[in-house]
Amino acid sequence: MGFENIRKAVIEMDDQKVEQLVHEALGKNCEGIDILDNGLIAGMKEVGKLFARKEYYVPEVLLASEAFYAGFNIINPLIKSSARKPKAKVVMGVVEGDIHDIGKNIVKVMMEASGYQVIDLGRNVPTPRFVESVEKERPTVLALSSLMTTTMVHMGDIISELEKKKLRDTVNVIVGGAPVNEDFAKKIKADGYSPDALSAVQLIERFISG
Repeated sequence: MGFENIRKAVIEMDDQKVEQLVHEALGKNCEGIDILDNGLIAGMKEVGKLFARKEYYVPEVLLASEAFYAGFNIINPLIKSSARKPKAKVVMGVVEGDIHDIGKNIVKVMMEASGYQVIDLGRNVPTPRFVESVEKERPTVLALSSLMTTTMVHMGDIISELEKKKLRDTVNVIVGGAPVNEDFAKKIKADGYSPDALSAVQLIERFISG
């Protein structure tokens, strides 16, 4: 069975259609992992490309992510039981003083859709909590988000604290958000900067591949 209709339903932001099609696919003995990879993830990857090209905006991406999760929540227990190993672990959050988390949430969807285990610390996260999470979870990537020029300075504080705790070499730190750019990322010694969700996933792919 092809999964093109599921892919299209995600792109078209139709959560009810996604649910219906996923149930139909499971009724035809399709593997949950195939539905995820070839239907749901394929759809979200296309949504990411549309967002990067500015053909989709935040509202469309959020609605598409709801459609993705409508299917993902049905098949996730089946995939977990088959012990699919995540590609890597990512800890993410919005820095202290900042409550804007729409961008972070979009990145989270794209990362989960791409097979990463995401530990989402939420928004307005104090610096010590990021450091504690790196120490406890030992993630491959720490993703920091800020939407305000007044709070983006905390990204540098987090990296400094990781250095003090001798944890900096254990994790790749990536940064993003409206006021953040490549120069700022280099200045605070981050490992990478990503302007959107799709490039964030591509950046992590580069870290784990070499």
